[in-house]
Amino acid sequence: MRMATKTVIITAGGIGKRMGSDLPKQFLLLDDLPVLAHSIERFHRVDPEIQILVTLPDTWRTYWEGLCRKISFKIPHTLVDGGKERFHSIRNALKLVTGELVAVHDGVRPLVSRKLIFEAFQLAEESGTALPVVPVKESVRFVEKLETRALNRKNYFIVQTPQVFRREVLQKSYELPYHEGITDDASLAEEAGYEIRLLEGEEFNVKITTPFDLKLIRLIYEENKSFYE
Repeated sequence: MRMATKTVIITAGGIGKRMGSDLPKQFLLLDDLPVLAHSIERFHRVDPEIQILVTLPDTWRTYWEGLCRKISFKIPHTLVDGGKERFHSIRNALKLVTGELVAVHDGVRPLVSRKLIFEAFQLAEESGTALPVVPVKESVRFVEKLETRALNRKNYFIVQTPQVFRREVLQKSYELPYHEGITDDASLAEEAGYEIRLLEGEEFNVKITTPFDLKLIRLIYEENKSFYE
């Protein structure tokens, strides 16, 4: 049976406001390599033939290219100009996609496992969509103005990436107009009328948003280095 060709769009458009750093979080170091380099490497290890597209603000393109030369980072990838919002960046990247299956992954989730990547692609090939989620562990409350009430946390899940789709599903979804309610690719595909299939995500698949997240990821990586190499 022929394996479907694959593309991953890695979004790296953050500017690190909540990190309190002048350097965007995707360029911060994790064991002597930039976080973004780890994220790229995760997908290359699953499939060395995968097409890797990285959306990056034009103002940081030269910096990243120089950094790749400095650290001799040679995994092939194509840079795509980032747009005003994540939505526009991915829409730009879709013009270059060659894979039959397309993953979209946060560039600041460097600890995604090969197992999760493989399983997400497999589910998307079977059903058209794949969304990794993890259950909410804390108690949850709804708050709006003066109203507040407890919610059943069993009904709520935290969404992760990579989110994987058949190419035509993602392309059709991105024909919809942009609005602020679009929070991720799965919500957009759902809006376009597609059923979203869930798979089990990973606690270690942390997204770096704050300095605490970076400390946590560095600790996880140090204690599980052989797993990621």
